[in-house]
Amino acid sequence: MGVIAGLNASSTQARRLPKLLTPGWIGNVELKNRIVMPPMTTRGADADGFVTPDSIAYYCERAEGGVGLITVEMAAPEKAGKHRNFELGLYDDRFLPGLTRLVEALHARGAKVSIQLGHGGGHTRLDITGGEMPVAPSAVPHVVQEGTTETVVPEAMTRERIEAAVEAFGQAGARAQRAGFDMVEIHAAHGYLISQFMAPAENRRGDEYGGTLENRARLGMQIIRRIKARAPGLPVIFRLSGDDFFPGGMTADEAHQVAIWAAETGADAIHVAGGHYRSLPSGAVMIPPMASPDATFLKFAARLKPHVKVPVIAVGRLGDPQVAIDAIDRGDADFAALGRPLLADPTWVERVTRGEPVRMCIACNTCVDGMREGLRLQCLVNPVTGHERSFGSPDARAERLPKGAKIAVVGAGPAGLSFASLVGARNTVTVFEKAEQPGGAFRLAGLAPKFQGVEANPASLLRYVDRLVQRCREAGVAFVFGCDIAADPQRLDGFDLVVLATGATYRPGLGMIPALLRAGVARLPLIRRWAADPALRDWFYFRARVSHVNRLKAGLGNRKVLVIGDAVKPGKSQAAIRSAFEAAYGLSPIQTE
Repeated sequence: MGVIAGLNASSTQARRLPKLLTPGWIGNVELKNRIVMPPMTTRGADADGFVTPDSIAYYCERAEGGVGLITVEMAAPEKAGKHRNFELGLYDDRFLPGLTRLVEALHARGAKVSIQLGHGGGHTRLDITGGEMPVAPSAVPHVVQEGTTETVVPEAMTRERIEAAVEAFGQAGARAQRAGFDMVEIHAAHGYLISQFMAPAENRRGDEYGGTLENRARLGMQIIRRIKARAPGLPVIFRLSGDDFFPGGMTADEAHQVAIWAAETGADAIHVAGGHYRSLPSGAVMIPPMASPDATFLKFAARLKPHVKVPVIAVGRLGDPQVAIDAIDRGDADFAALGRPLLADPTWVERVTRGEPVRMCIACNTCVDGMREGLRLQCLVNPVTGHERSFGSPDARAERLPKGAKIAVVGAGPAGLSFASLVGARNTVTVFEKAEQPGGAFRLAGLAPKFQGVEANPASLLRYVDRLVQRCREAGVAFVFGCDIAADPQRLDGFDLVVLATGATYRPGLGMIPALLRAGVARLPLIRRWAADPALRDWFYFRARVSHVNRLKAGLGNRKVLVIGDAVKPGKSQAAIRSAFEAAYGLSPIQTE
């Protein structure tokens, strides 16, 4: 059962809801719960920065799922601060009509709305800013990845240029207020302009903006005051990294002090993240991958909370509902920010409220790694993310699901479980699995050195499988383990539809690979580097494996059949899970043999 199962009557809910799901305040704005969607780059805007129908559909799905505060992705206060192509614009009044439509749509779905004001500083390029020179506290080289990777040397800012940037932030705050946003967030984390001023390695100035911590924090404090002056009454959230995690970056003690100053200066909440583009061992620290522990940055929020009089927002691997609930109940933070978990499951809030299992984010960073390569936002375990209009609205998708059918799903890997979880509530579904446990390829993938582009962690993948099985069972799906349908096809008699999600196996002569993975050979120091090679991984996922689905289909007669996952073509998990969603929502043809 879920973490708060058994909530039926509203009076019972009022007594038993965890603090996470109760109202909270930021400044003069009341939020219906303490769950914040933090800003995440989507590339959903058009090339000029205007809001698109895709942008609205993406954010609305999270608002409909019950999130208390939606934070719209980073928007630069001036053109020189743009950090990505297809980034939302806020540096000119011409963007206001689209932003107003977005805010109105989210308000209509019950969410409060913020927008992040962020300036790329030296961490951008001329091809992104439209020819505007990147600026920074000092002319320190930055390695910038935006599809391709380039080294950029920004222009050191004069005092006059700093004042222009501060005023641009103030005007952007006023513009956000006019568009109807309930609050704004200042982006002072992760190696962008304000963060650059606070990091000694990037700030080599000898004036009042360099040297001491107070001087290095001066820009951020000026921006808080200017937004407050230009947008009276508009709450301001200040987001910073609790530690930059590299020599010459802002330390944890320094970040703690800056956060206190920000609250004293007028910030209405402090949002404590972690990491920087220069972090060691890599910038991946900013978005903690699956090898990182749950609640990665919570310690920074917990340390800060007793020292400020404003709410503290925690972020970083809080997607397991019990982890987030405990963090708020203990008083480590006032709000929990869920980024990737809301990509994986936009209905996270609704499901936790009802005591149902959520679709877990596995922290594979497919979302952020693809974005840095120039792709639209995507999610490995939820292919609808970033493609909401292609799949249709939640109501339209529900209408396309099969209804009242008796369905057999052969294979309990990620594709089979995804399909069953989507169709289970409206049909009679049985999952047949040859092994004695679910998980399929995910049980092996976690044993390799890398999953997608990050260090693999079996626990993260198996937790996802476990919650997906729970989700299936609560939808009424039955499971039959240790059943080889190829040897006993009669088990499928009487089913209206057979979904083959049998995956793929290693070619003859390579059958020892699973045993070697289970023995931990791929993680031995001498093997690890070789096993993580992209060419070898391509061979491992594609060419070394083969589907036996045609042999299985031959024994199924004229039954209606859907083939999904690696059974279609051996490959990677993302394509396999996407095929399951497409099949469930009627976007794949049913084959009759």
